Amino acid sequence: MTKFAAALLLATMLTPVTVQAQTPPPAPAQVEPIAYTERTLANGLRVYAIRDTTTSTVSVNVWYDVGSKDDPAGKSGFAHMFEHLMFKGTRNLVDEQVDRLTEDVGGYNNASTADDYTNYFEGVPANHLQRLLFAEADRMATLVVDPKVFASEREVVKEELRSRVLSAPFGKLFYIYRPMIGYTTHPYARPGIGSIEDLDAATIDDIRAFHATYYRPDNAVLVVAGNFDPAQLNQWVDQYFAGIKKPARPIPRVTVTEPEPTGPRSYTVYEPNTPLPAVLINYPLPPSNHPDAAALTVLNTIMAGGDNSRLYQSLVYRDQLAAQAASFYDAKQSTGQFSVYAILAGGKTAVDGEAALRREIARLRDEPVTAAELAEAKNELLTENIEGRETPQGKAFTLANAIVVDRDPKAADKRLAELATVTAADIQRVARRYLRDERSSSIQYNPIESAPAGTKGDTITLAPTVKVAELKIPADIVIHTAASASERIAPPEPGAPVKPVLPQPTETRLANGMRVIVVEKRGLPLVSAALMVEGGGALDPSGRAGLASMTASLLTKGTTTRSATEIAEAVESLGGSIASDAQWDGAGVTLTVKSDQLSPALGILADVARNPAFAAEELDRARTQAIDGVTVQLKDPGALSRIVATRAVFGDSAYGNRLGGTPASLGAITRDEVMAAYRASWRPERAALVLVGDIDAAGGKALGEKLFGDWRGQGNAAPLPGAAPAMPQPRVIVVDLPDAGQAGVVVARPGIARSDPRFYAANVANATLGVGFSSRLNQEIRIKRGLSYGAGSQLDARRGIGPMSAATQTKNPTAPDVVEIIAAEMRRLGAEPATEAELATRKAVLIGSFGRATETRSGIAGLVGDFVVEAVPLAELQRYGAAIEAVDPRAVQAAAAALLDPAAASIVVVGDAKQFIEPLRKAYPKVEVIAAGALNLDRAALK
Repeated sequence: MTKFAAALLLATMLTPVTVQAQTPPPAPAQVEPIAYTERTLANGLRVYAIRDTTTSTVSVNVWYDVGSKDDPAGKSGFAHMFEHLMFKGTRNLVDEQVDRLTEDVGGYNNASTADDYTNYFEGVPANHLQRLLFAEADRMATLVVDPKVFASEREVVKEELRSRVLSAPFGKLFYIYRPMIGYTTHPYARPGIGSIEDLDAATIDDIRAFHATYYRPDNAVLVVAGNFDPAQLNQWVDQYFAGIKKPARPIPRVTVTEPEPTGPRSYTVYEPNTPLPAVLINYPLPPSNHPDAAALTVLNTIMAGGDNSRLYQSLVYRDQLAAQAASFYDAKQSTGQFSVYAILAGGKTAVDGEAALRREIARLRDEPVTAAELAEAKNELLTENIEGRETPQGKAFTLANAIVVDRDPKAADKRLAELATVTAADIQRVARRYLRDERSSSIQYNPIESAPAGTKGDTITLAPTVKVAELKIPADIVIHTAASASERIAPPEPGAPVKPVLPQPTETRLANGMRVIVVEKRGLPLVSAALMVEGGGALDPSGRAGLASMTASLLTKGTTTRSATEIAEAVESLGGSIASDAQWDGAGVTLTVKSDQLSPALGILADVARNPAFAAEELDRARTQAIDGVTVQLKDPGALSRIVATRAVFGDSAYGNRLGGTPASLGAITRDEVMAAYRASWRPERAALVLVGDIDAAGGKALGEKLFGDWRGQGNAAPLPGAAPAMPQPRVIVVDLPDAGQAGVVVARPGIARSDPRFYAANVANATLGVGFSSRLNQEIRIKRGLSYGAGSQLDARRGIGPMSAATQTKNPTAPDVVEIIAAEMRRLGAEPATEAELATRKAVLIGSFGRATETRSGIAGLVGDFVVEAVPLAELQRYGAAIEAVDPRAVQAAAAALLDPAAASIVVVGDAKQFIEPLRKAYPKVEVIAAGALNLDRAALK
């Protein structure tokens, strides 16, 4: 199919709030429709192709029209568990070979299960396309279901449930209760993650029947996007997919319709592991392809799109009632949901939160939104859609979602045009139609400690009126078995490589010492900007952890001429987004905006960086929000284990702090200290303006000169950190978090500085240990034993010596086992040389990840910004791949022996200690046990 005759000029219909005059006005940003071809094979497989010869990669997506709504009766979570098994063996592929074909060559793969679909997607160098088509066809046609593999993967899914739902604060609210209270009849009511009991109810026969019933060519969509030859693609698709038979039996479909609510439903619960109260309200909405979808999309953006949105401005900023407030439009094939929620601030109640949310919903019904709000939301959506089409995977996902959910491949482009025509009257009309109190279902979600004596709260279960179907086992199921080594068909060899085009930065320096770095990347009307300064959390003084982060965050909360609200309104009216934060060795303000609005948007960035007001009321507001954020993390075993491990490794030095601060340190920060921290780091000689996208070097320099040429630092710059302090002795620490749904496990030790000549060898060693699905830790902990949803390691090289850590989450009783596995693998990597073959795959992982960061404008800006604060030459963009490739096994073993040895590591386990402390104490008699409530994160002793 050819693209529309003209681009969708949505931007011409949007009138942003004026920030400053521009003469002459720039051309309006355009969103090119997705140009694709389509065909349908005789067996019903629908094939779509999006060609892009500017990239060196290709994305393969296979979407199946089956999701959690199709879970068999009594087996919620089944479609999601089945998704996991699709990465196992087929007749011709051994277990995890899809990972070998993707991750091991520098690509990636993943999958997700939604209510309406299950999608499998891979991104690889373009010369590996044929191999991926072979693999996707083989698992569609000949999946092998092995009892042992099935049992192991079911345990992995249980760990995912524990991680996402049972141990994470608010996990039950969003994953379990939200769907349950929102539906009375449709199977959307069942949580897609399932339950331990329902997962245990699944059988091998169920798995085989599910594959035979739904995983068939006439229930699938194949989308290929990227650099390929169209004729060759058609030949390969015919070769691998055309021979897959289409079963004669019909595909079961959910035909249940959710009835119109007859009245409001409300619930109050008291849950463990809940640091702050929360409230959530659902409203049922029509299907995704309904004519009102565009108006609902704009409505959702007005409510929750950025810091100038209604929910943020009223609940979070103005009234300081909530730590977080947002909405999301959950569009589906059938009845969807509009959900609004608030996580309340400390000392506030869920009752207050619900009243505030309902007031904001009533405003939508009772009065039209303003012209400025309407234009702002449309501009934000335009930028969001441009960003969504930056990569082959982004375009493939957009198209596939339109095909499967909206039932129309043109839906995404049509929706863009429809957004431009939405009026304030449309917003009010849909709010009055759908967002009425009598149509709502709500839940007040409270800490169990706040329950009145003798009160248990409501019990929320699946409504007995929800209609679900049994899975009928087809009579003609073929049980596939793995081919013998002699019969197995190997994947085809890769083709000739397509050489990637690496970013080429251009740097100039202004007279005041400020660097201006431009990376020209055309093709989309988009620019990502970052103003980076050296310094960061490494400069935080003792007792003031979080000072750099607080200082950076306040930049966007008011200048000498603009309030925080005016800053958010000005940027978001241009369709942009602005943020500021600190890293360990630097800080920055980042901005992404359509290129036709770059000049006014960059003027705002310059204002927040050069003229911050640091108003006392803004400091108090930011302090309260930051403390609420820490409060949530203190109830999360994974997050808390990482915080404690950092302090154990670095003691009282700045790198031992929590970067964002602790309740005590945040409470102690004064306005004078914030202003002093700003003057010490935010100065031109320590700054770099990074511009990436639809701009050239001359244009970037001119903007830099205009907006920053007269910038001068105030006072003296703070000296950057010097030699690394002495590291404390390693410890074994257990933080007792009673009733935690999982244990967080971290093994951490000092690593290296970014300037260390062993950096590349150490990175390859770390990647071998714990980067990617095929890494040793993930192989041992998840794949072989099913003890975790995932395990990995990180080497955080900074200006100073940063940490090396390995981490995972597991059920409480297996925490000691996981500790031993991690320690053993760290030790083994330094004791035994890795093979050239294994290291080749890990190098590909590193180079591929680096390459994917360069696919997007914001990704390149992030890389360059990191180089600035870590004092890395910009030539690293060109040399990184070669430097990684040059690492040999001897260098990897030496780096591992010096930097991964667990003898120098601290071990931290956060969880329900009574379930694991005795076996852990047998292995580590000197283990320290600290009650979570007694933790002192501001001291090296931690108590």
